[in-house]
Amino acid sequence: MITVGIADLNIAHAPDILVTYALGSCIGICLYDASRKLAGLSHIMLPSAAQAPNIASQPMKFADTAVEMLIHKMEAAGAHRALLKAKIAGGATMFSGLSNSSIANIGQRNAQAVKMELLRQRIPIIAEDTGKDFGRTLLLSAEDGSMRIKSATKGEWVF
Repeated sequence: MITVGIADLNIAHAPDILVTYALGSCIGICLYDASRKLAGLSHIMLPSAAQAPNIASQPMKFADTAVEMLIHKMEAAGAHRALLKAKIAGGATMFSGLSNSSIANIGQRNAQAVKMELLRQRIPIIAEDTGKDFGRTLLLSAEDGSMRIKSATKGEWVF
């Protein structure tokens, strides 16, 4: 089991499992190359590094920079970009009681940014569990690319 923290990313070879906790409005981005049994997981917090004054210190925090970093890390480990498939989870509405709409809809904005970046990178999203109003734990198997989601209030399911 390899833990990926908030604003972090990592890769794993079979039979390892990547896990990230506390996906509320954050998004977990899973990439998988089945030919290499190589998995990658990123836990992003915000949509775009363009709005951050100090991007150099935390590029893994943002959808637009973290996805590219994860792809490069996977390619360096032998993945073929053309074979990568994506699964995403998170992007919940965790701050619905706030009057500041940019904070209240950050989960939705994160999901949109991740989808746009994966589209730009030409990586298809083959499974998605985003939105709603609850947090998630995400586990990604490097053995078969399965994404398992656990929620304290909703149970567990697999993609």
